[in-house]
Amino acid sequence: MKNFKPFLAVLAFVASAPFAMSVQAQAMDHSKMSGMNMPSMKMDGMPASMTEGEVRKIDKETKKITLKHGEIKNLDMPGMTMVFQVKDTALLDKVKAGDKVNFTAEKADGGIVVTAIEAVK
Repeated sequence: MKNFKPFLAVLAFVASAPFAMSVQAQAMDHSKMSGMNMPSMKMDGMPASMTEGEVRKIDKETKKITLKHGEIKNLDMPGMTMVFQVKDTALLDKVKAGDKVNFTAEKADGGIVVTAIEAVK
């Protein structure tokens, strides 16, 4: 009987090893899937991804631009036409109505703001 208890302890350890390895493997896979390294997400110190769009209207007085755009992934926003504030009025001098553009939009000051824009050549 004295030899039986150590045998059970070893058996329990060996039986639990694959389970422990499976849990560890799942944890590793979960960290890959958690979105921490997804390029479309805006993270501190990293620029948001560019979105394709078309300029519909520019209003320099109110610092606004109307864009028909595709999905804005970093904001989890579907494609639509909407009015955006711009971070800097100088951005409005880079484009005109009808231009195809790539732009970056981010949440700021309680709204969504275009922080970068460039006409597509």
